[in-house]
Amino acid sequence: MSVSNGYRNAWEGFWRDAPHEAGAVIWDAEPALTASVHLALFDPHLTDRALPFVDLGCGNGTQTRFLADRFTPVLGVDLSATAVERARARYPDGRAEFEQLDATDERAVRRLHARLGDANVYVRGVIHQSEPADRQPVTDAIATLVGARGRAFVVELSEAAKAVLGGLAQGPAGPPAKLRPVFDHGLTPAEVADSALLELFRTAGLAILASGELPLLTTEFTADGSRIELPAHWLVAGAPERD
Repeated sequence: MSVSNGYRNAWEGFWRDAPHEAGAVIWDAEPALTASVHLALFDPHLTDRALPFVDLGCGNGTQTRFLADRFTPVLGVDLSATAVERARARYPDGRAEFEQLDATDERAVRRLHARLGDANVYVRGVIHQSEPADRQPVTDAIATLVGARGRAFVVELSEAAKAVLGGLAQGPAGPPAKLRPVFDHGLTPAEVADSALLELFRTAGLAILASGELPLLTTEFTADGSRIELPAHWLVAGAPERD
């Protein structure tokens, strides 16, 4: 299967219209606030740091490039060809590579795994705004890429984030400037129930090795200057241990 044309077009439109400046996209927070914090949680569970590292849903590559300073090889993949083009243009030094991938395309995911072998995978905010029919295939893709030896670190908005986003969108002035494009392009974040997230990974055949709660920091601020933080869950997943 593959994602719907409407969903693909929504992301292409989002990235086509997004400003190019660093931090202009609401979730494009600096790595010191995102990937660096996540790696501190992920690192104790990385049984093989020499495996390839895949940033699934890499967007414009900010976190991917950070990962490439710490692992090799590192590949950023995204549904949006426009996002991949931006990532390549922003980071032409070749430390990280970027390519387009529809994570719901099982054959394409299996081809990537055949090329890379088992990988460690970083996923930040992909499942929670996927269309309902795509959430299990995306999670299955994570399981395929991880294989028997890799690990996945996943951060997804919790149910509570939907109320926060809704409150921001319904403020007197409407959504904050960086949040408005998300809604304008028909993207619907925080749509996965907390219990459903864990079930997706169990159905994909992965074991949850660690989990917790950690706010997802954005690049947007409220009128009083406070950075907007969205409630989120994190987890580490991998193949179940064999007896």
